[in-house]
Amino acid sequence: MKKKYFLNANIIDPHNSLEEVGGLIVGENGKIEAVGKKVNKNNIPSREKFIDLKENYIFPGLVDMRVFVGEPGYEYKENFKTLSNAALSGGVTSVVTMPNTDPIIDNVSIVDFLKRRGRDKSKINIFPTASLTKNLEGSNMTEFGLLQKKGIIAFTDGIKTIQNTRLMSRIMKSAYDLGSLIMQHAEDYELSKNGMVNDGIIATKLGLQGIPDFAEKIIIDRDLSLLEDLNCRYHISQVSCSKSIDLIEQKKEKVNFTTGVSINNLSLNENDIGDFRTFLKLSPPLRTEDDRLSLIKGINKDLIDVIVSDHKPEDEESKRLTFSQAATGASGIETLLPLALELFHNDSIKLNKIIKLLTSNPAKILKINKGNLNIGNDADFCIVDLYKPKVVKKEKMISKSKNTCIEDKKLQGVVTNTFVKGEELFKV
Repeated sequence: MKKKYFLNANIIDPHNSLEEVGGLIVGENGKIEAVGKKVNKNNIPSREKFIDLKENYIFPGLVDMRVFVGEPGYEYKENFKTLSNAALSGGVTSVVTMPNTDPIIDNVSIVDFLKRRGRDKSKINIFPTASLTKNLEGSNMTEFGLLQKKGIIAFTDGIKTIQNTRLMSRIMKSAYDLGSLIMQHAEDYELSKNGMVNDGIIATKLGLQGIPDFAEKIIIDRDLSLLEDLNCRYHISQVSCSKSIDLIEQKKEKVNFTTGVSINNLSLNENDIGDFRTFLKLSPPLRTEDDRLSLIKGINKDLIDVIVSDHKPEDEESKRLTFSQAATGASGIETLLPLALELFHNDSIKLNKIIKLLTSNPAKILKINKGNLNIGNDADFCIVDLYKPKVVKKEKMISKSKNTCIEDKKLQGVVTNTFVKGEELFKV
């Protein structure tokens, strides 16, 4: 690999508190050799060719903490190759994959298979999770110790929630003993039973069963109460309502935990569902505009640590059904960054904070050396034209499944190039 020089860029690296105009040098080994304002035309060999970025932005490669990949078992929805290509087009270089596959990621042999497939077919960094309970049944814990030794980075039941308080207590105790990270999808099943959208005016108007916001709050309250005595590494996968934010603010002073939010809940509300738009059937559901605004305030008050795509590819046949029969979830990894940048363009959240929640914060929670531009690290980064317009069209999407919930949405901010280990793997 030839040494690469990138000059005249706006560089943002929250991990290193870097926000300045400068350059980036990638060595022949694919590692970062230098970064910042000291890298300029006067400080590189005159014979070397360089790439003038004309004040476009360099961000560390994004780390997406919640991604569903169809492999194994659902390759017709997504596989490692198509996931990689979609991720790279959105500046994402590292993903945390959910265990909801077929077979489920709950034993060592499946982890070995998953790692081989990921290594052979993926161009990005794959960090797999395993299920909290065997077969996602919420009854018996998986072997945290054995799975962790095989490279499992965290434990979650993905789209399912541990309902049994005694079992959750045991899980937290084991996680504390082993230093494991627990990621919980917060939803009380009895309260959300048969629910499809937020419980409110829209649900009544459409004649659909609603999911109340306190179905989320009750699980968070229970888990954070347990956490006061069992202080393990605990992460709330996604919050969606103001009640949860208020509770988190109260609990932050007593216990250590982290919180994520889906870009969908940050950018859309229940009114966007319109007349039964099944591509917006999500979990957690889209809430009210007041809830959405409370999530933004939560980010600005440092109550939310991570923004995720909640990328859940579904084939079109699974979505083009009645609302009650349609699959839940949306494809979103390639639109994660431009949709997040909308929050910068409308002055909701500062740019540096958005990038922090997409790079260094998830890396810190996961304890991985990604999401930064450290000298000596793999040169995983993306180049972004912050003001270039983009219209989301499903036929132009790279993901195998086209179930975007923001069809025809006009955005501002386009990833023009993505590099992994110094190699350019995506270019507009």
